[in-house]
Amino acid sequence: MATATISTRQNIRLTAQKLFRERGYAAIGMRELAKAVGIEAPSIYNHYKSKDDILREICFDIAAQFFKAFAQMDTDEKSATKKLRAAIKGHISVIATNLEASSVFFHEWMFLEEPNLAQFKKQRHEYELKFRDIIDKGIKKGDFKPMNVKLVTFTIFSALNATYDLYRSNEKISHDQLSEEITNLLLKGLKN
Repeated sequence: MATATISTRQNIRLTAQKLFRERGYAAIGMRELAKAVGIEAPSIYNHYKSKDDILREICFDIAAQFFKAFAQMDTDEKSATKKLRAAIKGHISVIATNLEASSVFFHEWMFLEEPNLAQFKKQRHEYELKFRDIIDKGIKKGDFKPMNVKLVTFTIFSALNATYDLYRSNEKISHDQLSEEITNLLLKGLKN
């Protein structure tokens, strides 16, 4: 059986994701990261300019995956319920397939340096607006009961962004089951 090999750069990123998730971005230095990867400390700079460069790559990669999952939704679909269901499932799918990177994305983004921090916040806001738009249109069409759109969106993201903890728990739950149950629970609260 052939084993897949990963590049040193990929190994640095995967190791950084693990360490950042376990101990936090601020607690990990480049020297310690290089040691964990099994390379000399100066060699790490052949692959990444800085620790911020690694964090930027992780955060913006996950953000891009969230946007891609959202874009795969059927744009011709008229039902706000079906659109929101697809958006929620896409969001959960990104988390489920990137548990460590998602954890870093949710908890360590605030350590990004400028201009990356401002760009990250802008992308995050744009993504949130996509969900708000679905909810707002659903309320206006009568698919959803009248509610504060910002509050609803905040609640949805709070629930979705904590799902990575469920995947790491002792309770074994499939991606499909988790996605379906959370989607049904959230949508039930929005229905008239």
